[in-house]
Amino acid sequence: MIVRDAGDGYQIVFQTDHATLSGQLAERWGNERFARPEPFEPMKIAAFRHDDGWSVWERAPRLDDEGRPQNFLDRDVAVHLHLYRAAIAAVSEEDRYAGLLVSMHGAGLYKGRYAGEESPPLTGAASAQDLVDEFVREQEAHRGRLVEEMGLDETRLWTNYRLLQVYDRLSLYFCMNDLEGGEPASLEDVPVDYSAGRVDLKLAPAAPWRVRAQPFPFGESPSRFTLLRRLVLKRDWPDHESFRRDLFSAEPEVVEITVESG
Repeated sequence: MIVRDAGDGYQIVFQTDHATLSGQLAERWGNERFARPEPFEPMKIAAFRHDDGWSVWERAPRLDDEGRPQNFLDRDVAVHLHLYRAAIAAVSEEDRYAGLLVSMHGAGLYKGRYAGEESPPLTGAASAQDLVDEFVREQEAHRGRLVEEMGLDETRLWTNYRLLQVYDRLSLYFCMNDLEGGEPASLEDVPVDYSAGRVDLKLAPAAPWRVRAQPFPFGESPSRFTLLRRLVLKRDWPDHESFRRDLFSAEPEVVEITVESG
């Protein structure tokens, strides 16, 4: 789960709800300047389902060592790797191309997203480096086999992998930042087409839960998206179970996000 300190409480977004927002972004991506992702259906599946593995962990979320809701960056790495393997298998059963993208995404989280970029620090990754290395080797070998078996264009595949990272990072922007108060951001190296075109996407607050994007990547302006979140009041939870009771009794709130041309 994605946890943001919201003063008197915590805003909590489940990973699967974050992925639902990522899928909405993929679904509406594309206009005269930005190419629509192709193959379209597998790209949508990958965006909507790239964090499916978290649904198991989030049935019984935990507190961290300080007694706060445990953020996704502080997960147990060994558990995370098991969850990702299960998700890759499940998504691959629906669509092999989508499953391949989820496999690349999982490995990329431990490889600077294959772009030399700084991913959010993953607590405990260094102490489980042997497990991480084994997982990355396994997924990279899987990619090599599927590229050959499916006769894939690797340039297009890597562009689609990059697009998946954009949808993920853009969704995380809405989940992790104070969009009621307004926070700007910039996403670098965003593909505009399948010919190596790249731009930096600038995001500027316009109003609560409303941002301006420049250049604008969606089919119509404004474009509206929804995010499911829970607000949990802070208190000293004596154990994981008491926190879970508060979390699951909190009424889920659907927030509408508006993105307009900036």
